[in-house]
Amino acid sequence: MSGGVDSSVSALLLKEQGFEVIGITMKLWSYSGIDNRIQGCCSPEDINDARRAADQLDIPFFVLNLENEFRSDVVENFVKEYLNGRTPNPCVWCNSRMKFHYLIMKADELNADYIATGHYAVIKKNGSGLVLKKGRDGMKDQTYFLFNMPLAAMPRIIFPVGGLLKAETRKIAKEHRLMIAEKAESQEICFIPDGDYPKFLKKEKRMPDMLGEILDSRGNVLGYHHGYFNYTIGQREGLGVSASGRMYVVRIDPEKNTVIAGTAEDVLSKQLNADGINWLVDPGRKKGFRCNAKIRYRHQESPCTVELLDNDRVRVDFDEAQRAVTPGQAVVFYDGDVVMGGGWIE
Repeated sequence: MSGGVDSSVSALLLKEQGFEVIGITMKLWSYSGIDNRIQGCCSPEDINDARRAADQLDIPFFVLNLENEFRSDVVENFVKEYLNGRTPNPCVWCNSRMKFHYLIMKADELNADYIATGHYAVIKKNGSGLVLKKGRDGMKDQTYFLFNMPLAAMPRIIFPVGGLLKAETRKIAKEHRLMIAEKAESQEICFIPDGDYPKFLKKEKRMPDMLGEILDSRGNVLGYHHGYFNYTIGQREGLGVSASGRMYVVRIDPEKNTVIAGTAEDVLSKQLNADGINWLVDPGRKKGFRCNAKIRYRHQESPCTVELLDNDRVRVDFDEAQRAVTPGQAVVFYDGDVVMGGGWIE
């Protein structure tokens, strides 16, 4: 229970269905020293909201302290990826490690049969197995963040609001007079609630300004930067370079401490390689297959051909060039509404 409307309604629905429900909130990050006007998910106020929702539902409630695990499994990966010139997605790691690893371990300790979350996604039977499908609300579908869940855990996972529209979830919360019925959603990463990634990275690694060059594709110096980790592929704002037209970040070279800029056309790619592939649907022995792929959460799915490579790697060839294919982000494969799997863009 995150303290939001989705997980609170999930608990309510499960209780109405006859489950014995236990509410658990994971304390992942310490907000000491942070302006208490800035709120992110898992904040102290969220924990209090989750507790109040559990009280309203008359279910037991526990806070599970996973700060050390969160730092080692999610935050350290986040910092390392930025220092390697990549743009990480910590929400995917949080789901796969915190919710579908440590939370399952806690469920085992409590002799719980299932774990449930407020994600907008659906798990359904397909023949003799289970598949992960998009949530009914296309604007809220969160399967992009769930591709890395362990396949073996799927039989124990329930998404109670996956078949609802967000408006329907809020309506249920209002009808049951839950205190969080009108609560706004958190938009920022929980451990960077003010959204200032460079400041966080400098604080974590005590990194000084790292003056470096911004180059064009021919190696000409266009300007200077104060840390390559301030940039991501496709970025246009904040480059501060002198050029005849609009320039975008097309590549980051952490070893040379350079940022390479180019035109809008230079940001387009028809191909990518990805590693760390997690399959939720067996791709079979065939070398390649057709599907749709997303390279960002809010990215439009695009038709492509996926070629299976060695060592859990794939090559993806898109029918049409994609803008800002970004190393460190996830690429997720779909067959209609079914999530086939995904991996990390190299």
